[in-house]
Amino acid sequence: MRPHTMAQTPAAGDVTPAVLAIGRPDFPSILIDTLRRQAGVGHCMVFALTRAGAARCLLDAGNIPTGSDLGAAYAGQFHQSDPNRDALFEGEGGAPIMLPSFAPRMYGARYRKIFFNDSDIVDKCATAIWAGDTCFYVNFYRITAQGRFGDAERARLQAIAPVIGASVARHFQQAATPDQNLAVLFASRAPLAALTPREQEVCRRILSGLSSEAISQELGISLHSTLTYRKRAYERLGISSQSELFGIVLRLLAGPDRLN
Repeated sequence: MRPHTMAQTPAAGDVTPAVLAIGRPDFPSILIDTLRRQAGVGHCMVFALTRAGAARCLLDAGNIPTGSDLGAAYAGQFHQSDPNRDALFEGEGGAPIMLPSFAPRMYGARYRKIFFNDSDIVDKCATAIWAGDTCFYVNFYRITAQGRFGDAERARLQAIAPVIGASVARHFQQAATPDQNLAVLFASRAPLAALTPREQEVCRRILSGLSSEAISQELGISLHSTLTYRKRAYERLGISSQSELFGIVLRLLAGPDRLN
């Protein structure tokens, strides 16, 4: 299903607190408070997706206790089976988009069990906006105790979504951490972009100083798998050591197209 672009209708001053919080450490709490007040949102999660296959959870705020686990699972694997994925990438461009209304039948059985049934999520709305080569995918959830979004709440979310999406994109562009910049580097620059998503995840954690055992635990894979991904990545890059991996990254960061 193709998404539809939304008119650039300015939201009233109702979302001003979130806009004014861009770039500040309290942006996540201000954002969820604004969403609760305006449309009864229980939880908000933001993901950054790239065409190269990279995915990262940027924000997890609200009333779902397992939100951080869900964010890691989605970024690590399930973003590839999200039924909204095609709509996100078909809608690449400058205009904000609103994703199709939530329907459980859209999702596979395993996805539905983990992300909705086990997490007590009963409804979801989502918007997205592209900034450069990154899609900022903003998800709004409600749990059983809240019930599903009402018509008025859905209408309000659609009205404020362009401003909310743009605010989220601007905030995370301004507040990018070195690790986030590293994710962009792996997603967009040769030879790192030639690695598979899992090989990139392993290499990024090597660069962060994690041991193979710690990488295995963080990614939820066996030590044997971690070592295999590392070996394959090194072979693709034509290197044989961690220091050579650092050398590639340092050369890219110091080059004429280095990240700001």
